[in-house]
Amino acid sequence: MTTTATSSSHHLSPAFPGRAPWGTANKLRAWQQGALERYVQEQPRDFLAVATPGAGKTTFALTLASWLLHHHVVQQVTVVAPTEHLKKQWAEAAARIGIKLDPEYSAGPLSKEYHGVAVTYAGVGVRPMLHRNRVEQRKTLVILDEIHHAGDSKSWGEACLEAFEPATRRLALTGTPFRSDTNPIPFVQYEEGKDGIRRSSADYTYGYGNALADSVVRPVIFLSYSGNMRWRTKAGDEIAARLGEPMTKDAISQAWRTALDPRGDWMPNVLRAADQRLTEVRKSIHDAGGLVIASDQESARAYAKLIREITGTKATLVLSDDAGASKRIDDFSASTDRWMVAVRMVSEGVDVPRLAVGVYATTISTPLFFAQAVGRFVRSRRRGETASVFLPTIPDLLGFANEMEVERDHVLDKPKKDGEEDPYAESEAEMDEANKEQDEDTGEQDMLPFEALESDAVFDRVMYNGAEFGMQAHPGSEEEQDYLGIPGLLEPDQVQLLLQKRQQRQIAHSRKKPAEEADLLELPAERRPVVSHKEMLELRKQLNTMVGAYVHQSGKPHGVIHTELRRVCGGPPSAEATAGQLRQRIAKVQEWATRMR
Repeated sequence: MTTTATSSSHHLSPAFPGRAPWGTANKLRAWQQGALERYVQEQPRDFLAVATPGAGKTTFALTLASWLLHHHVVQQVTVVAPTEHLKKQWAEAAARIGIKLDPEYSAGPLSKEYHGVAVTYAGVGVRPMLHRNRVEQRKTLVILDEIHHAGDSKSWGEACLEAFEPATRRLALTGTPFRSDTNPIPFVQYEEGKDGIRRSSADYTYGYGNALADSVVRPVIFLSYSGNMRWRTKAGDEIAARLGEPMTKDAISQAWRTALDPRGDWMPNVLRAADQRLTEVRKSIHDAGGLVIASDQESARAYAKLIREITGTKATLVLSDDAGASKRIDDFSASTDRWMVAVRMVSEGVDVPRLAVGVYATTISTPLFFAQAVGRFVRSRRRGETASVFLPTIPDLLGFANEMEVERDHVLDKPKKDGEEDPYAESEAEMDEANKEQDEDTGEQDMLPFEALESDAVFDRVMYNGAEFGMQAHPGSEEEQDYLGIPGLLEPDQVQLLLQKRQQRQIAHSRKKPAEEADLLELPAERRPVVSHKEMLELRKQLNTMVGAYVHQSGKPHGVIHTELRRVCGGPPSAEATAGQLRQRIAKVQEWATRMR
């Protein structure tokens, strides 16, 4: 992004924005004021604002719409949102500042009582000429909410271009790192860098790091759970693996699905831990709620049943983006109920500010979807609130969690080097799946090439602000309770300090135990890196390259050197060695080579 804003760098003149229509200007956050000031100064036809989920994009956009209407720059407003629920949410928010949008508009002339319409990208895709005619008849501001959705399919992107090309002003908004694919997004500018790669260029950026420093969003504590998984493949083979250990992509997928199977022990233990965390948070935030994001309807129903058994209270179940689901979300938002279980759709844009605890119980692994999902928990209502998200120990998810503050641009060109695995190869299909508006049962679960047999859960680590804490612990243990019991109201630096103290206490307690009682890996998280299968391949390749070079230097055969490395460093053959063992052998062969020079 070309511009990064902080809360202290922008101050509006006393005259801005003229006479504040509908009394909105004095309620703005500093980033919103800064973005408005830039817009008013430059008066662009197209403006792209990137602001982290929970920062207040809707308020910024509607205040700008109010200003443009008041100064007769535009005569009407069209809001385009990803879902039916969101377009209604936009209409309700607009009404609160005196802008009336019709969320039920389908065709024909608009009633004179309205200032415009709220529609979905799918709706524009069906009838682009209807919206183009409206835009051509009157000067229009088009607000494109979560603009990356305009690239969801070629037809949606083309429809948006066709419908809104004549618009007087276009305001594009997004809160997540755009798309994982290379579909161009309408009305977004791309600039070519020195490396020849074109990246999206934002007019104003307000990232998670800045929002966290300004107390606009909550700090997020990620609690990761490992455990032993056992499943049967289509060929009838039984496989056992531990979450967090290096595996092939297929094995990770099957171990992950086994963990999320409600009939195993992993999900009940993680839901029980998440509910204990919610109880702790509710001591400070009395109405705090929890959300489980499920992969499909069958799992969602099973998770809701587990929550009922664990808590004794019923969970709100949201299965599809229909009118009934929208009302259930609204009812949950207005209540003090503990838990909601939803399939995918609540991962983006749905505003339930009291959500403070989440369980990521889906196998969708794109950075975009993960950021959208975590975005449901970060909206801050008062200073000191924290959010907690429970995850399986999956390398990709832990990587996303550790990169929460990384700001990304949408990249159009992704050069693929020879032999390099394309990290974006499967993202487009996953995004299509993640963004389905209807989550009907497809029978996909019946065709999976494995059968989950059993799972258990082990508390693995806590991630916060790019750092990792904690040693492995059994569910229900004193060590696990230490982390689940972190207060729900803390300043960001207090969270870090408290996690460090909890880990020190855990290490001290571990040292007092007899060695025979240590049935779990008793090492702090930072000394237990979660390594992907690809990283393991690279380590083995590096070791083999080093051994090959030493063969020429020493005259000894490959096999002899590998055997000697195993004798000196310990451990199994390199094909079965851990990342730490491989790194130790690489260092040892480098040491030998240096001595011979």
